[in-house]
Amino acid sequence: MQIVFGIDFGTTNSALSVYRDGTVEVIAVDGCERAGELMRSVLYFSEDDEILVGNEAIRQYVGEGAAGRFMQSIKTFLPNTSFESTEIFGKRYAIDDLVAIILRKIKNRGEAHVGSLVESVVLGRPVVFSTDAAKDAVAEQRLEKAARKAGFKNIWFQYEPVAAALAFESMLQAGQERTVFIGDFGGGTSDFSVIRVKGGAFARSDRRNDVLSLGGVYVAGDKFDSQIMWDKVARHFGRYARYKTMGKDEWVNVPRSIIYTLCQWHRIPLLRARATREHIRVIKGTTDDRQAIEHLENIISDNFGFFLFQAIEKAKCDLSELEQTLIRFTERDLSISENIGKGEFETINRENFLQIADCVDEVVAGSGLKPSQIDTVFLTGGTSRIPHIQELFAERFGRDKLENRDAFTSVVHGLGSSVPLFV
Repeated sequence: MQIVFGIDFGTTNSALSVYRDGTVEVIAVDGCERAGELMRSVLYFSEDDEILVGNEAIRQYVGEGAAGRFMQSIKTFLPNTSFESTEIFGKRYAIDDLVAIILRKIKNRGEAHVGSLVESVVLGRPVVFSTDAAKDAVAEQRLEKAARKAGFKNIWFQYEPVAAALAFESMLQAGQERTVFIGDFGGGTSDFSVIRVKGGAFARSDRRNDVLSLGGVYVAGDKFDSQIMWDKVARHFGRYARYKTMGKDEWVNVPRSIIYTLCQWHRIPLLRARATREHIRVIKGTTDDRQAIEHLENIISDNFGFFLFQAIEKAKCDLSELEQTLIRFTERDLSISENIGKGEFETINRENFLQIADCVDEVVAGSGLKPSQIDTVFLTGGTSRIPHIQELFAERFGRDKLENRDAFTSVVHGLGSSVPLFV
């Protein structure tokens, strides 16, 4: 009996499926309940050389705070050729070492579930790790290297939107045919495909000719959170603060590079660089908003960016149901209570929505079909629930064609379904 894992290593969450005896099962990797099907793609390194993953990492981080090193959104660094490695408590870790720790944890939990060693895996990958072809290739090479370090010997890759299509296909009756537009919205990228699907044994054949078009854009859940941070929250950390440079009697703004880094939750730890912290200390000496600069120092030293962005993400999710909500966050002497409405959210993210819309149109055009010739639009991922995203697709294809199922596990189920295409 051949057993193959399907792993969806995501920017925000990761998940695992098991293919055996012709069936696919999504299993819990971070707890025993259904909620455990998703594991946060985070790491925590303690000063005692302990490395934790997922909810364990978050719990320890909450308990120890800045005493350890917390890392998230590691996937976004895969195509970053300027990021080779990082030093953590005297030990150096390459980017593939960090990914391998997460993959190894998933592999171990999967093997405990099936009761045997598993050396084969189908890994999901976005359509675009990077728009730079060379960097895109580097990202896939790093992911493969990480999988080998985790203990896998047979490794295949499947595009994430194609995996989502195969998950949709598994729900069709034998012989039932559809031309489907797939929208897979992750934390780092939004990926799209047009693919012909058919229920039954047809799903076991080579599918290359059935993929009519593929495309993707580097705009997804994290980008929307970053936009909220930039427009609604960054003022609390000095976005509009000014200071006087040494020896000059003129006001200048806090460097945009510092605030821009602050607005990308996975990059906040980079502000810990000695030169950056010294620059911020100098700014605090002459700034017209000392309190905001102190908040900036505190988010860096106390490492509470993860929790701040959780509050931002919660507000974003609330706006899928409510017309307005509050971004609430308290830490030390910082108390944030910012009102944000659905219309405002859509306005500040106008460019992000346009990039997604343009990519959708390009993928449809690349398929050689008209929107009216698409039978079904299958959307997966948390961002797919944003009302403006739903409206974007309803305008192009008709609301009756939209389907949302298993928003967070469709891709990993499809990776398991991909196994017969490779083995």
